[in-house]
Amino acid sequence: MSRAFVKEDDAGEPPIIPPRPALPPATPNYVTPRGLELLRAELTALEAERTRIEVNREDEANRTRQLSIINNQLSALTSRIASAKVVDLQKQPADEVRFGAIVRLKTISGGKPGSEKQFTIVGVDEASVAAGRIAFIAPIARAIQGARLHDLVTLQLGRNQEVVKVIDIIYKSSLTNSDKDQ
Repeated sequence: MSRAFVKEDDAGEPPIIPPRPALPPATPNYVTPRGLELLRAELTALEAERTRIEVNREDEANRTRQLSIINNQLSALTSRIASAKVVDLQKQPADEVRFGAIVRLKTISGGKPGSEKQFTIVGVDEASVAAGRIAFIAPIARAIQGARLHDLVTLQLGRNQEVVKVIDIIYKSSLTNSDKDQ
């Protein structure tokens, strides 16, 4: 058969759509106000990208592939936004670790005694270990949720256990410009 009768994109692999961060079944999609703002900004960026791709008619096979990827990403993102449950951080108990808390822990035993860790408990789409934001479904977040100031909590870190003390709990009610960039 002549190559003239075969579409170029027939031979290619189906496009790989990067999945959204996992959210266990039957788990509410909790988000911070900042997290919802980031999801909406991502939606705007994807819609702009789709518009840019739609007007480019130079390479039809590549255009179709890119549109397929973008449309699938938009579908997943739209579902995630629709299921978002924004948590009002002002209504969280100030003396207890809950969703949205910025938590400081001090290692008491195991690990490096005296060392401190700080992170914020956020939704799955907002999580970034490098930025100090962990998903509320992460094992460390689950272990400390419900803890109060000065409580001792045992963390299972791989094969090692570490006992930490909750030394600070903060809830930010408003975003600063530097918070939006993180």
